[in-house]
Amino acid sequence: MPSASSSSAPAASSSLSSGPKTLTQNSSIYDIAHTVWQQYLATTPQRTMLLDAFMGFLVLVGGVQFVYCVVGGNYPFNAFLSGFCAAVGQFVLTASLRMQTNAGEEGSGVSAERAFADYVFGSLILHFFCINFIN
Repeated sequence: MPSASSSSAPAASSSLSSGPKTLTQNSSIYDIAHTVWQQYLATTPQRTMLLDAFMGFLVLVGGVQFVYCVVGGNYPFNAFLSGFCAAVGQFVLTASLRMQTNAGEEGSGVSAERAFADYVFGSLILHFFCINFIN
């Protein structure tokens, strides 16, 4: 009797072809990256993807500012520090907003509206200090 139930279990799992592709231990890096990307697109809400795109933009801006400082010089060092700190600070604030509004995790006890209000208030304070630091 146990052998009949154990032989039907693999048949049931092999008939589920609508699920995500199963990765093996010998999967290539391309297959792993493609599977992760497809799962991200399928399971991530649009609002979270928008925050992720903005965070990617902030990384690009900070990287461009750093490369320009290294290649072109950093004569107005206050301007470089202010711009770079604004990009890094905005990235941190956006990551905090993403964590607070992520629906898949356990609730942080903060509503989405409150998290966004905190984000806007923090952004205003950050940019106020950055503009004052430039002179």
